[in-house]
Amino acid sequence: MTPVLIWSLFYHISVSMITSSDYSCSLQGYFEPNFLSDGDFLIGAIFPLHYVMEMPDLNCTYKPSAIKCNGFDPRAFRWSQALRFAVEEINYNQHLLPSIKLGYKIFDSCAYPLTGQRAALAVLNGPSEVYSSICSGSSPLLAVVGESGSAQSIIVSRVLQPFRIPMISYFSSCACFSDRREFPTFFRVIPNDDYQVKAIAQLLQHFGWTWVGVLNGDHAYGRFALQGLRKELVNTTVCIAYHVMIPLLYKREKALEILDVMRHSSARVVVAFSAEGELTPFLKEYMDQNITGIQWIASEAWVTASLFSGSQFYPYLGGTIGFGIRQGPVSGLREYLLTVNPLRYPNNPLVQELWGALYGCSLNPPSSISQNVTQLPACTGEEPIREQHSAYLNTSSFRVTYNVYKAVYAIAHSLHNLLSCELGKGPFQNSSCADTTNIYPWQLQQYLQEVSFTISGETVNFDEKGDAIPSYDLINWQRGVAGNIEFVKVGMFDGSKDAGKELFIQDEAIMWTGHQREVPVSLCSDSCAAGNRKAFRRGEPLCCFDCVPCDSGKISNETDSVDCTPCPEDYWSNTARTECIPKAVEFLTHDAMGLTLTVISVVGACLTAAILLVFIRHRNTPIVRVNNSELSFFILLSLILCFLCALLFIGEPTVWSCMLRHTAFSITFSLCISCILGKTLVVLAAFTATRPGNNIMKWLGPKQQRVIIFACTLVQVLICSVWLIAAPPFPFKNTQYSRSKIILECSVGSDWAFWSVLGYIGLLACLCFVLAFLARKLPGNFNEAKYITFSMLIFCAVWLAFIPAYVSSPGKFTVAVEIFAILASSFGLLLCLFAPKCYIILLKPQKNTKEHVRGKGK
Repeated sequence: MTPVLIWSLFYHISVSMITSSDYSCSLQGYFEPNFLSDGDFLIGAIFPLHYVMEMPDLNCTYKPSAIKCNGFDPRAFRWSQALRFAVEEINYNQHLLPSIKLGYKIFDSCAYPLTGQRAALAVLNGPSEVYSSICSGSSPLLAVVGESGSAQSIIVSRVLQPFRIPMISYFSSCACFSDRREFPTFFRVIPNDDYQVKAIAQLLQHFGWTWVGVLNGDHAYGRFALQGLRKELVNTTVCIAYHVMIPLLYKREKALEILDVMRHSSARVVVAFSAEGELTPFLKEYMDQNITGIQWIASEAWVTASLFSGSQFYPYLGGTIGFGIRQGPVSGLREYLLTVNPLRYPNNPLVQELWGALYGCSLNPPSSISQNVTQLPACTGEEPIREQHSAYLNTSSFRVTYNVYKAVYAIAHSLHNLLSCELGKGPFQNSSCADTTNIYPWQLQQYLQEVSFTISGETVNFDEKGDAIPSYDLINWQRGVAGNIEFVKVGMFDGSKDAGKELFIQDEAIMWTGHQREVPVSLCSDSCAAGNRKAFRRGEPLCCFDCVPCDSGKISNETDSVDCTPCPEDYWSNTARTECIPKAVEFLTHDAMGLTLTVISVVGACLTAAILLVFIRHRNTPIVRVNNSELSFFILLSLILCFLCALLFIGEPTVWSCMLRHTAFSITFSLCISCILGKTLVVLAAFTATRPGNNIMKWLGPKQQRVIIFACTLVQVLICSVWLIAAPPFPFKNTQYSRSKIILECSVGSDWAFWSVLGYIGLLACLCFVLAFLARKLPGNFNEAKYITFSMLIFCAVWLAFIPAYVSSPGKFTVAVEIFAILASSFGLLLCLFAPKCYIILLKPQKNTKEHVRGKGK
């Protein structure tokens, strides 16, 4: 099969890609390899030796001119020399592939998918169009090393698949290549992009960048990387402010649109998934627009690109950070690179371009060189390569170069294992081995899948998807001594470690954009401090929010809380809403109000005791003896107890104090009202007993009065006993009335019992009032019925007013209202019943006579 037939075969494979791009009307020609070396077995290689492609005028009315590749890349040229060095090193190795010579064919992809496809087709052909053995039997071409960009690698891999030729990429990290159904012959010595986007997502979270922009190239690498990053950021606090796509073919209008978005966005951190080919003209426009203050996060495709290491890039790109391929040593490569010069390779145009790129000079007459370098000064080719030529001679940190080196050795070790196969132990059908005189590429792939070897202390192997062990160096662009950009390692990411431990960063070693040591800030909204929560804005990303203070009783003790946490029942939020503190416990203590009530209570008890002493001293006087002095003593004693029982309501409620409060109050008041009832009955009976035939007084003697008092009081005692047994009062923390404090009060236990006690006292008072009212107009100067009537009126008025006040009063004021009712009613009884008598005893003793009491005195 001739090379023309090969072109026809692949026309149907690639025509959709080519025609859809609107830049080709035909497959344009065949081109020679840039480096070629014969051998028993050949390794094909494709490198982006140029990074700018100049498309011809394609109007399909005439045959277009050849595609031109401009922008020579010394770094990619170094990669090609690393492959040559590795092949030559293996050929001299007496232990690896002895008696076998490896050859190579190196082509330029021009960092573009179309020219990458052309390079792949050229790899399949022989050194000239009249020679190609690949379709007539086994081919000396066993594997291909390439490509750098994922977009180019997709095309190259699909070209090679029908021939089942394995391909090892040194720089294509797109996650799409892990699909073995679509890319069955693809291997790579660079980690899968899934790990890179995972590392970048952790980097963004580590530095608190929650508002970032994303640039990606218009190819599979950029699209899959963006898709992977979005997936990694789903459950994080990081949001993408914008994402824009850099076209493969540079258009200034599109670049200005992207730069305008970057300039006006509040996102100061930009992640760029792009190859240096399309990124180079864009960054030059970025510099021309004098945009600064952007913190760039570079993907591994350009984080170590020597094209951007010049001093002119530092003011704009200095501080760039990103994950690069792990570096590794390649002993002897530096000396090998120094041997590449125009004198040794006088006919190789790439070597001449290398010299032009390093020294800015030309080795050929104007007629034999491209127009781009016609004005360059002449040079001899003997110029020494200096250290400042870092784009080519940077041997301090091999990364992609080391990957190329590993790829070649992976092929060599796989071929060595294939040739060393023992009969009956092979991987093929019936445990057979490959025919060493007729080796096919698919047979080598079987060994590639299982190869494992050590190089420079690193174990190299592939998983079932053809991926390498995920590991990256964290690279920071810092200013060198000469003002140029140096790629400084400031951390690493090891995907083989446990979750959460993969990323290691030396924060203090990082230099940020603007030559600053302070970490830049990129937020849509400032962080919400403790004590606040996020209130997300409708229609905006989750990173854009307002900070709302937590409600009372809720806290947030960390920044950027989504919700506020309610405090436990016995706790309340502090003023800052940052912690729960024990609620203030409120009860009637000996504060100003408590002390005032205490004093009034004590004064009332003392006043009552003083009146009792006065009555005892003047117990034989008519005013004391009238209507049974014994009842007066009982009333005064019960009033003393009424005043003192108010003290039980002051202080922290306890089990005993709660039971004593209401029972002591109810029993003492029942005793007092029972005594008054007895006195009222005596008054009424005394004035009606003068009627003929009325002997009512014999039923109201002292003994009968005591029985009445005892019986009336006993009823209250029984009610209180049932109350204490069935549902006694108890201390209770009331958290419902006030959310910010605990009201410590005495729960009555049984509302029925509580109101029954008050109702019974009210019943006794009403009975006294009715009887006293009936006797108010009876004769005599000292008819006590008038004073009893008035005292019961005050008593009832106080307790009727007590009911709504008690129900509506908050907290400790409920207790204060109850104490006030006790004291007010006690003072009402004391003053109404005993003040007039004390007035006569102490101030008007001349009226303290039987005649005056009976109303017969003047």
